[in-house]
Amino acid sequence: MTSLINDSISRIKNILPGFLVALAVALVSMFLGKFVPALGAASIAIFLGMFVGNVFLNQKIFQSGYKYSESNLLSYSIVLLGATLSISTISQIGVNGVLFIVLQMTFTIIGALYIGKKLGFSENFRFLMASGNAVCGSSAIAATSPVIDAKDDEKGIAITIVNVTGIVLMFLLPAISSFLYNNDILHSSAMIGGVLQSVGQVVASGAMINDSVKDLATIFKIVRIIFLVVVVFSFGELKNKTNAEIIEEETADLKKKKIKIPWYVIGFFITCALFSANIISIDVSLACKEISHVLEIIALAAIGLRVNIKDLIKQGKSVSLYGLFVAIVQIVSSVTLIGILL
Repeated sequence: MTSLINDSISRIKNILPGFLVALAVALVSMFLGKFVPALGAASIAIFLGMFVGNVFLNQKIFQSGYKYSESNLLSYSIVLLGATLSISTISQIGVNGVLFIVLQMTFTIIGALYIGKKLGFSENFRFLMASGNAVCGSSAIAATSPVIDAKDDEKGIAITIVNVTGIVLMFLLPAISSFLYNNDILHSSAMIGGVLQSVGQVVASGAMINDSVKDLATIFKIVRIIFLVVVVFSFGELKNKTNAEIIEEETADLKKKKIKIPWYVIGFFITCALFSANIISIDVSLACKEISHVLEIIALAAIGLRVNIKDLIKQGKSVSLYGLFVAIVQIVSSVTLIGILL
């Protein structure tokens, strides 16, 4: 018992410095957002976080807190978001929206595998890039890695380049959406939710347009995440493993909690169902919305604090080209599919 308490205290001490910085950046951003509503607290939090993190507070002592604030607080925010959306809201994406996601993921995977082969990258690295870009960034890469027996260095480089690509697209997609769709909610949400690599990037990018786009883009993203296990199984087959071997390996990994639908996706649908059934009242829903918003701003501040601008410019030429070409495939396929299906 004493050991558990000591471990908890040690973990809190490890997280606290970075969390307090992210909280401070978030509070300043929400204050400034009142005076610059066109920019909004979300965008300010990201840019202010990038400035603070790269110029002043990028020391190791803050990193654990930044990571916690980005991943954990954003997960809680998504679960609370479910308590503000009804099943009818989710149904806005419709059958065509789901088909859009499936085709978009398929084109991304095919494009990543083909481009990687032409650039001379190993098969394992191509699979990691395909899963990371098609599904959910680092989480998908981590889930795919043991199935294809990828090396640690391949995994590390793939995570880095996928995240770097996602950061660039996070700022680029709102501009493209504004130009092509005049920030139409469905079209903008489909592009952002169907292209960006991580949930945090989707939330950040959508928030740069408006809250409606952020919420619907998150739903598009959640649909992508649901297909994670399908993608991992498929890559196992492509590595010439039998179905029995794949099932056995995936079952073992599931037990180790390496491959699974993230808990916040399940939590999102539970709170959404409770709200749709009127079990969660309007007053509670409004409270959830406010708390979700605050947690989201803290998480976005942490995303900005974790962006290392040096990483954006020091990637090798061939790896950078790989990320660039895959991003182009994602954008082109997204625009094409939106035009056809949505």
